[in-house]
Amino acid sequence: MASDIDTATPEPGRRFGLQDLKSRLAGLFGRRAPAPSAATPAASETPSLLRRRRSVSRRGSPLTRRILLLNIIPVALLTLGAVYLSDYEEELIDAELASLAVQGEMVAAGIAEVAVSGGEATVNRLDADAAGQLLTRLVHPTGVRARLFGEAGELIADSSVLSETGRIRVQPLPPPLAGSNEPSWGERIGDWIGRQLSRVDRFPEYVERAVPSSRDFPEATSALRGFNASAVRVSPDGMLIMSAAVPVQRYKQVLGALVLTRDNRAIAASLREVRYDMMVIATAALGITVLLSLYLAGTITQPIVRLARAADDVRLARESRPAIPDLGRRGDEIGDLNDALRSMTDALWQRMNTIESFAADVAHELKNPLTSLRSAIEVAARPNLDPERRDKLMAIVLDDINRLNRLITDISEASRLDAELMRGEVKRVNLNTLLGDMVRHYAATSLQKGGAEVEYRVATNPPFDAHGHDGRYGQVFRNVIDNALSFSPAGSKIVVELSRAPRNGPFIVTIDDEGPGIPEDNLESIFNRFYSERPTEHFGQHSGLGLSICRQIMETYGGAIAASNRRGADGSILGARFTVRVPSADARQ
Repeated sequence: MASDIDTATPEPGRRFGLQDLKSRLAGLFGRRAPAPSAATPAASETPSLLRRRRSVSRRGSPLTRRILLLNIIPVALLTLGAVYLSDYEEELIDAELASLAVQGEMVAAGIAEVAVSGGEATVNRLDADAAGQLLTRLVHPTGVRARLFGEAGELIADSSVLSETGRIRVQPLPPPLAGSNEPSWGERIGDWIGRQLSRVDRFPEYVERAVPSSRDFPEATSALRGFNASAVRVSPDGMLIMSAAVPVQRYKQVLGALVLTRDNRAIAASLREVRYDMMVIATAALGITVLLSLYLAGTITQPIVRLARAADDVRLARESRPAIPDLGRRGDEIGDLNDALRSMTDALWQRMNTIESFAADVAHELKNPLTSLRSAIEVAARPNLDPERRDKLMAIVLDDINRLNRLITDISEASRLDAELMRGEVKRVNLNTLLGDMVRHYAATSLQKGGAEVEYRVATNPPFDAHGHDGRYGQVFRNVIDNALSFSPAGSKIVVELSRAPRNGPFIVTIDDEGPGIPEDNLESIFNRFYSERPTEHFGQHSGLGLSICRQIMETYGGAIAASNRRGADGSILGARFTVRVPSADARQ
């Protein structure tokens, strides 16, 4: 075999480590190279060429990419959920509007109690100066801008306008994000993302007028009618302005409308914090997922790659026998696959060795009669040969031809037996009927030839249904009985008995003869192919394949056949015994 097999064989103890992780990351994000030309057939490639072709055509494992993709999708959905928090933002806006409404009702109640003149039986009037001073005191600590509109819709007070001893002076508020409160670069990006995802286009635009009235605030108009109302608008800089309006009333008389407004800075900060926390979690989960996915993919793809390379080595082996790596200790499906491949490879090599041995045995068995046939023909062809001797030589030629015919027939039968057994229809076989008919035939023919007597006994109760094929079982019993007849002296008895193992086990068929028995060392070797040890008068009448075919048939159907010697009380051999175990049809259901 080519020397590149050794250099291409993977290390048996290799594990998935940091170097594998780096190489997988590099291969995963690398470009795919064009596939090589398929002009050269794969059968002519060496294992190293096959691996080189695969490494060029596939940068990174497709299985690894699939595992990464499937595991990253949930994390990606979590990341998208962290970015897109519209429902959470809606809840925060609703909560802020509800808070403004509650706060407005409290401030409106205070104004109605303190800044209103009149009584229950008189007309009530709203004191603008007192209401403005009280309004500033009540809402200034909360950071909410408050506007108070009169019954006619005119602006009475604004918390952004300070009142001093009867004079009105407008003082601009300091910039909301000045000095040390300037947002960072990350906060700006977060605010920009929040504005892009908040769908601000669904809100009306907020317009700041120099002299506003209730007509500029529909919610204030609703409050002047005695109903609470709220609204959300968008400022020119993209910030949300939330407002809630409540009526100011005393003794069920609406004296004005109080409008409280607040921007969404707090909501944006809350969303930004939630997004940041969820992004941190998603990033950590993504990193852990990628590492675990690569580790999982490595535990799957690395053994599969090793098995694929080993399969290439076995397929391309010529002289040596490459070994399949042992991964059976994994205890998972890949370990089961490894065990199956090792068993399959062992069976393949065993079958190949059997075929080679069978071919050598066939050549040897055919050579002997051919040599004898050639010698007899050469001598018989002499012109001055005695006619009596020529007749003897021609008899030898006929015996050798019959021997060759019998040998070729048995060899053909043995070679196609596997395929026929796999294709043969398996059905119920009545062993009692099969053995009874066969023994009656042998009883008639053996007595006519002056041979041994064949007797049949039944030592079990029906049913007698076996699992298999009647033709093949008949072939097994005929071979065993013929073998017993060839060793039994004239006038002896051959007993065929049908019994069954306890608890409805397999059927047991025993064939006992009264011959010389079998040497203890050959009780197993007699089932080998071309084994033949027979009396002189039967030499050349058997190919040595009969018992081998019998074992092959029985093992195919799940049965067994074995040989032993029958012994007397003094230990002497009384004859040979063949025991055939036939599977029951009931046990196969």
